[in-house]
Amino acid sequence: MQEQDSRATSYTTLASGGDFRHELEIKRSRFITVLRRAGTEEEARDLVAVLRRGFHDARHHCSAFVIGPDRSIQRSSDDGEPAGTAGIPMLEALLKRETAPGVSDLSDVSAVVVRYFGGVLLGAGGLVRAYSESVSAALDLAPLVRRSRLRICSAAVPHAAAGRLENDLRAAGTVMAETSYQDRHTVLRIAVPDHAAAIAAASDRILQLTAGSAGLTAGGREWVDEPLT
Repeated sequence: MQEQDSRATSYTTLASGGDFRHELEIKRSRFITVLRRAGTEEEARDLVAVLRRGFHDARHHCSAFVIGPDRSIQRSSDDGEPAGTAGIPMLEALLKRETAPGVSDLSDVSAVVVRYFGGVLLGAGGLVRAYSESVSAALDLAPLVRRSRLRICSAAVPHAAAGRLENDLRAAGTVMAETSYQDRHTVLRIAVPDHAAAIAAASDRILQLTAGSAGLTAGGREWVDEPLT
């Protein structure tokens, strides 16, 4: 589960829906990379366990993962390869991945590279390049999304004005959450980025659209996936 009080209010991660696999052959060695979205260390390590069973005859199952909005959990394993030639290059490929110009914020990702040795020694430098390139090539193909922490805010308005206000908010690009209908008014809920400036701007918009008759109350937080733009 994402930290509600993390410093980061958004980051990039894999799209939900399954594992992403890519294979490279380098000097007759097969490097099979599998990426999985993982929100906990347990989920990340589960991918290693699954692939150890699925590729039980492979020589190495090297791994790296980074977890949390602030990327506070970072682990890697060489799994028998010379120290520093597999897990760390894989981790650096995750950490240094640019998700936008000048932005490296990929997280909640577990990467495992299964290696079938082809009989040709690659040397330390060759292994570093092979494991780094394997993860980078898999990321090139994997769909990514923006994971954003949103604040759910609410405004109570008269029933007669609720429909028009909701249409105006949607037209302005506001993300609408659940609407509830009570005896005397309708409660419109909107989702805004979880920082003071965005909440203040949303409150001003509500005041303008209702001629000052409705205010905005900030509520809880939710993490949601949004398309990358």
